[in-house]
Amino acid sequence: MSVSNIQMPQYNPLESMMIRFNEAARILGLDEQFATVLKAPDKVVIVNIPVTMDDGTIRVFEGYRVIHSVHLGPSKGGIRYSMDVHLDEVKALAAWMTWKCAVVNIPYGGAKGGIKCDPRSMSRGELERLTRGYTLAMKDVFGEDSDIPAPDMGTGQQEMAWILDEYSKIRGHNSWGVVTGKPLVMGGSLGRVEATGRGVMVSARSAMARLGIKPTEATCVVQGFGNVGSISAKLIEELGVKIVGISDISGGYYNPGGIDIQSALSYVANSETRSLEGFAGGSKVSNSELLTLPCDVLVPAAMEDQITPENAHLIKAKLIVEGANGPTTAQADPILNEKGILVVPDILANAGGVTVSYFEWVQNRLGYYWTEERVHRRADRVMKQAFDNVFATAEKYKTSMRIAAYIVALDKVGSTLKLRGSF
Repeated sequence: MSVSNIQMPQYNPLESMMIRFNEAARILGLDEQFATVLKAPDKVVIVNIPVTMDDGTIRVFEGYRVIHSVHLGPSKGGIRYSMDVHLDEVKALAAWMTWKCAVVNIPYGGAKGGIKCDPRSMSRGELERLTRGYTLAMKDVFGEDSDIPAPDMGTGQQEMAWILDEYSKIRGHNSWGVVTGKPLVMGGSLGRVEATGRGVMVSARSAMARLGIKPTEATCVVQGFGNVGSISAKLIEELGVKIVGISDISGGYYNPGGIDIQSALSYVANSETRSLEGFAGGSKVSNSELLTLPCDVLVPAAMEDQITPENAHLIKAKLIVEGANGPTTAQADPILNEKGILVVPDILANAGGVTVSYFEWVQNRLGYYWTEERVHRRADRVMKQAFDNVFATAEKYKTSMRIAAYIVALDKVGSTLKLRGSF
């Protein structure tokens, strides 16, 4: 049976997060009382947002905001617009944000938001009314010192600008730090757009050095060609690595001789569909086949639950660097470990985005803005230090990088919780 014909069962990202949490808590010896507190989100907010559509009808959209933790600082996390948004996913993503911020040692807790909608089918006016309605519904949740949203799947700088404007109207003054991922002219940070992809590159570079893989002799496959995937591919290629496979919603493209990433970026930018559909730089393969192509480095930068027990044993990469949130199910972890594949987990590998979001918030609070070179230099240093810390923890506890990242995070958040003693 070919990989493309395998029927993939449904996996729950919250369940995957909990399995890893429990394993890390056991190894760390985390007090069960604190573990119980850290498993549960602090707050779950569900709102109904009535929106007048362009044809005059009124539709009601369901929106979520999950605040997982505020023990280290204000909660931080993106807002995604997708028909696939559901509460368990948002809870898992909020918890991952808590661990992610702790792993890179920035003073934030975790949150996530989402609206069940199809942004591709909505006009700009409908999206603006939806975003402003969501902001109004969340006016007592959002805040520069309480909860700071950011872009995620289906949202970008424009949505953040609308949130900032609506929230500022409600408060009666400009609240520049209430969101990150804003346009530069509205207090956004240089280096923010490429921050997540750049963090993936730094993680890949650090891991290749540990494994003795020479970039100029290595090959890489990148699943997903959105912001994270495309920038990861571009920056990894600049290390000297040959990118042999890329993909997006239109499917995968494989060229063992190497894909010219700049050509692929130009193709997408000039395409009517804003996708790789029809790209001639590689032979067509399915997205599932792409994951099993021969390569040294695999970067899953698309959706959750892409690497599962059904395909993990077929993966040929020596190194996986997770650009997406939750691309590997917990059930696939033992298979990858048994195969000796080093996995740089999502809560470490893609933390470059929240790191530079933190820098943006700091700059907003200071009213002083940094050069792009300074942003890159500081973010690279944070990512390298976090990688080294997680790698050392993995060696200390003789466990995987993923569980080690959870150990680092649980140790930091659990210790803070214990010291605060807020029960």
